[in-house]
Amino acid sequence: MSRHTARLAAVEVLYAADVRGTDPVALLVERPQVAAYASSLVTAVAARREELDAILEARSIGWPTHRMSPVDLNVLRIGVLELLEGRVPVAVVIDEAVELAKRFSGEPAGRFVNGILAAVLSDLQAGAEPSPAPGSSGS
Repeated sequence: MSRHTARLAAVEVLYAADVRGTDPVALLVERPQVAAYASSLVTAVAARREELDAILEARSIGWPTHRMSPVDLNVLRIGVLELLEGRVPVAVVIDEAVELAKRFSGEPAGRFVNGILAAVLSDLQAGAEPSPAPGSSGS
């Protein structure tokens, strides 16, 4: 399974968990065919969800995470996670996230995802880990 396909599978699992109101890691049991990379993304997003959401809240001025489409939100969570981890080239992270957003939600979602991830990347390039929004728990 390619990393692109693994990201797609991870978005699907995270989305299904949001819609069902369940733990995404528990859903992995229902999908044993999910690749190791997809499973690692789901597990990491689940473990760092509050932190990732706080970072997204800080960068999506006027558009809180609870108003975002669950698909776009999970694409962003994966993108921010991969940017923070620094194991995947930045251009690949952003391109993959934009393509997934456009695939599921259309061109405007791709632009939205690109803008948010560019803001997170700007923080990282400035040498500072993106900080959570003021007043959020960040953990």
